[in-house]
Amino acid sequence: MDANDAMKRSRREFLKMAGAAAAGVVLARRPFAAHAAVSGSGMKIGIIGSGRIGGTLGGLWVKAGHEVLLSARNLDPVKKLAADLGPRARAGTPREAAVFGEVVLISVPYSALPQVGRDLAGELRGKVILDTCNPIPGRDGDMAVAARAKGTGVASPEFLPGVRLVRAFNSVSFRALRSEAHRAGEKVGIPLAGDDEAALKVATRLVEDAGFEPVVVGGLARAIEFDTGAPVYGKALTARELRRGLKIGS
Repeated sequence: MDANDAMKRSRREFLKMAGAAAAGVVLARRPFAAHAAVSGSGMKIGIIGSGRIGGTLGGLWVKAGHEVLLSARNLDPVKKLAADLGPRARAGTPREAAVFGEVVLISVPYSALPQVGRDLAGELRGKVILDTCNPIPGRDGDMAVAARAKGTGVASPEFLPGVRLVRAFNSVSFRALRSEAHRAGEKVGIPLAGDDEAALKVATRLVEDAGFEPVVVGGLARAIEFDTGAPVYGKALTARELRRGLKIGS
C-alpha cells in the first residue's frame, strides 16, 4: 500500500468514525421522551409561568423525584417557592426554564402564548411541551375568541411551531390539583390530547407522578372536548367519570 492509498484509507476510516459520532449526537438529541417514560428516571422539567397551576405541579413533581426550574415575570415569590421545595427546585427566567427542561410546562395567560412562542422558539423546538393555557376572552381579548372557536389543540400549535405539544392540566382547578393529588381510591382524571405518541407517554407519566390518572382523549384536534366551556371542564372528575363524559372507552 503506497502513501496515497494509506491516506485515502485513513480518510475513509475517519469519515466513517465521524459519521458514527454524528449519528450518536443525533440520537442523543432525539426526544428522550419514550426512554424517560419507560425507564422511570427523573426528568428535568422547565416551568414557564409558576403561578397557581405551574407552581402546584412543580411541587408535586419535585416530590416525585424530578428536577424543576420554576420561572415567572416576578422572580421573588418563585425563588421562595423553589427554596421551600428543596434542592431539586430552582428559580430562573423563562428562557432558562426553556433551556433547562427536557419537558416544558407552559402555564401563562393565553394572550401571552404567542410572545412565548416568538421569544423562545429556538429553545422550545423539538421538546415535549405541556400546554395548560386557557383562552378567556375577558382577559385575553379577541385572540381568545378565535382560539376557542377552533379549539386550543389547533390554536396553540400555531403559536408554538416545531414543538411536540400535549394539552394537559388545563381542565382542573389548581385547588383540586392541590387537594386531590395522590388521594386514596379512584383518582381524579386528567385529560390529555396530542399527536405525538412519545410525547403523550411522557405526559402520561407526569400526570401519574403528580398523583392523578391520565385519560388520553386522542389527537390535538380533540382537545376542544375539554377546553373552557366544555361539559367536563372545571370538574374534578374521576377517570371513569371523565371517560364517560368524553364518551371514550374505559
